[in-house]
Parts: sequence; structure tokens; C-alpha cells
Amino acid sequence: MYIHRILLLFVLLAAACSRGGASDAVEEETPVRLVYGIDADRYRLETGEVRQGETLGRILSSFGVTAGQIDRLDKASKERFPLRNIRPGHKYTAFIHEDSLHTPHLDFLAYERSASEYVLFGFEGDSVRVELGEKPSTVRRMKREATIRSSLWGAIMEQNLPYALASELEDVYQWTVDFFGIQKGDRFTVIYDERFIDDTVSIGIGRIWGAKFVQGNKTYYAIPFRQNGRVQYWEADGASLRKQLLKAPLKYSRISSRFSYSRLHPVHKVRRPHTGVDYAAPTGTPVRAVADGVVTYRGWGGGGGNTLKIKHAGNLMTGYLHLSRFAKGIGVGTRVSQGQLIGYVGATGTATGPHLDYRIWKSGKPIDPLKVPQEPAEPIAAPLREQFAYVRDRIVAELEGEVAPEEQIVQLDSIPAAAAKAAAEAAE
Repeated sequence: MYIHRILLLFVLLAAACSRGGASDAVEEETPVRLVYGIDADRYRLETGEVRQGETLGRILSSFGVTAGQIDRLDKASKERFPLRNIRPGHKYTAFIHEDSLHTPHLDFLAYERSASEYVLFGFEGDSVRVELGEKPSTVRRMKREATIRSSLWGAIMEQNLPYALASELEDVYQWTVDFFGIQKGDRFTVIYDERFIDDTVSIGIGRIWGAKFVQGNKTYYAIPFRQNGRVQYWEADGASLRKQLLKAPLKYSRISSRFSYSRLHPVHKVRRPHTGVDYAAPTGTPVRAVADGVVTYRGWGGGGGNTLKIKHAGNLMTGYLHLSRFAKGIGVGTRVSQGQLIGYVGATGTATGPHLDYRIWKSGKPIDPLKVPQEPAEPIAAPLREQFAYVRDRIVAELEGEVAPEEQIVQLDSIPAAAAKAAAEAAE
């Protein structure tokens, strides 16, 4: 009988524990739905879009915010986000609660500055506050490839790739790939980071982790590696992609006339030498120095219009003709860096339309800018060769096929340790 009582007690205790566990499970908190960092389930949300000519004051007034509150908000936001900075087409979200008499009150209004950034305006009684925020985002590693039919930009658009990728690839290969000589059938593969909001809305790209560009019968790899405290891109053999001269002094244009000693002049209609390359581009297109150097001439060049000449190492001089204007701070004696803005495309002097006449002289003799021998910058240093090989092999493997996520290079700063570990494992 005693034993039966003990067993009954255990059964009752087990049942009680079971009921307690079920109760605890029911009482688990449900996830909070955050919108712009606010618990959205506590409010009624109304969304809208700023219309042409509409002010933030008018929008706030429509939600019952008083003129006094708007004035205080205007003063409070001057340093962080002036209210006049709102733009038509940008979205906003109102967070509204109702009191016991079902009267609506605006507690917050979130204005989207961009796809990722927002401003949060808060109202509590007579007090106001302004906060800048950024939506949570995730980064995904992407690998894409495309075959070019007409231009790099055309291929980017055909494959629905981020537009910024075209500019990034041109920056990486600006010393190596002739983007003005692209032919149908040229192709590229690129690995890059892309940032998303809500896993669907792309808000930009990050580091390019590697690229392969095939132009004609030549293949150019781009491998990121840190040397001398700076991440640069290198060819597969460790040579720098960076060269003494940029391939061209501007982007997004086309060659309208090439180097020739007998060209029919478009204005004078006679044959005469044209010892430069003409790049047709819209007026105002930025023009950049193709190499480090010192400005030796800035002024009117007769038929060449506004003209700049820059002296470089190796007895080289470059000329930039028909500029609409010169960049700020550019004058005779100014030292410029490779890629630095020096002027803007125009049609000054004798010209039928906006273009840049780009010229190069070596020891005073004109040479074809499209045929200048290119000397690479400093290659990978000998002590870093092993670490570079570690990076290169994994990037190339990823470009050529698929590699396991754990084999991907994700942080260049940890490469020396990773390479040493790989070398030790190979020696075992």
C-alpha cells in the first residue's frame, strides 16, 4: 500500500511538471517586428511618398503635428538632417497610436534618405528628437560571368549586374585592358561582395575578390593582395596590374580618330598629321592624368583650345587638348598623381564637337598613345610570394569552378597566418 502511494505521488509530480512545461512554452515571447528599429506591432503604420513641391512640415501637419512642434523639430534637426533636404520620390512611414478616445497621434515618422539610410523623427508631448539610422543588411559573395556583345556596360546591363561593377572593373583593369578595343566575344568572370536589404534589395557592392578578363587571346587575372599596407590587384604571376600609364585618360567614351601622319582634317578638309588619339565624349566628362608628373603648360593652344601638358618620368610628356575647363588647383608647376582630375572634355579651339585630343611625346617625338610600351609597377616582394600564392590559388580555383566556402579567401589580413598553416600542413 505504501509503495502504491509513493508511485501515485511520482505520477502526480510528473503531471505537474508536464503542465508547468506546457505553460512555459505558451508563455514564450513572440519575436518583435522591428521597422526602422521600432516595435511596429504597437502602431498603425501609414506609408507615403514625398510629392513634388511637398515639404516635411506639410506632411507632419497632415498627421496632426502642431506648428510649434515642427518649429522645434526644424531647429533640432539643423545639424543632423535639415528638413529642407527631403526630396520628391522618397518614401516615408508614419507610426500612429490611438488614445482611449480613439484619437490618432503620430509618435514617429521615418524618412528614407536612400535605400539603406533613414531619418527617424520622434514626437512625445512637446518634445522632439531626430535620429539617423541604417537598415540591417547582409553581404553575399557573388560570382558572375558575361560575354561581351558590344561594350562592358552593355554586358553588365544584359546580365542585370550592378551598374557599379562596370566602374569597379574599369578601375581594376585601367592599366591593362584596352576598354576602347573591346571586341564581340570578349568575356569576364568576377567574384565580389554585394550588400542586400531584406535579402532582396541590392544597395551596392563591396570588395572585388577576384576577376578574370579575356580579351582576344589574352587572359588577365586580378588577384587582391596586401603589400606595403595597401590592397592592390595583381596578375597571376605576381606582377602588378598597375602600370606606368593608364590605358586612357577618361572613361565612358569611344575613339573617334586615331594616330596618323595623314588624316583628313574634319574642319579644314586637308590631309595633315594627327599625332594623337581623339576620344569622343560629352562636354564635362572628367579627364585624368595618366601618370604622376608636373604640369608644364596650361593655357590656350590655338586650334587645340584649352590645353594641358604634363611631364612624366622616362622623358615622357602627355597633352590634353580641347578641354572645356581646367580642374581646380591645376596650374604650371602643379604636381599631379596618376588618376588625378585635371580637366573636363570640351570643344574649344578647332573642333566639330566635344572630344579629348590626347597626345604623348617621348624625348620630344610624338608616339602613338595606343602603342606605348607599359612597364609594370613593383611586383610582389620575394618574402610575400608564398602568401600571395596561397591567395592566388584559391581565387583562381573559385573563378574557374566551385570551391567550398571554407576554402574561400574572406579576409586578406589573416593571409600570412593561413598561408603558414597551409605550408605546415603540406610539410607533414
